[in-house]
Amino acid sequence: MGYVEELRALVGRRPLILVGAVTVIVDNLGRLLLEERKYPKDKWGLAGGLMELGESTEDAAKREVYEETGLTVNRLQLINVYSGPNHFAVAENGDEFYTVTAAYYTDDYEGDLAVDKAESLSFQFFYPDELPDNMVGSHRLVIDDFLAKYYRFELPPKR
Repeated sequence: MGYVEELRALVGRRPLILVGAVTVIVDNLGRLLLEERKYPKDKWGLAGGLMELGESTEDAAKREVYEETGLTVNRLQLINVYSGPNHFAVAENGDEFYTVTAAYYTDDYEGDLAVDKAESLSFQFFYPDELPDNMVGSHRLVIDDFLAKYYRFELPPKR
């Protein structure tokens, strides 16, 4: 049983505060890596997940990227930390939680993409002007902040 499951056994469905991390991964063409997720169903999002006991948010971001994509992240840059009433969610099973999410970006990674079928359907790199509409809302906010603050590529002409 994992940490969150142990907490749930103690508090039931009362709201929890869960801390996690997501990572915007940028390739050498300026495209962003998105994950076609199993949950929420039919949504695209960033690689990421919840911290484990004793981890830093940076460690969680690197671990989650590796677990979900097979890529090893060498360096992370903080985009922002997201929390508050707009970050409340109810899981499909009725569990309520607020998230505190540390969002990072990197263009310093190595390895070959490998889909973790337990969490993901596929991965794809997208140019920022071609992002899918069906994205996890909080992840779209992270990407918008990243693009406004840190994106340094010129987009190629429309294909």
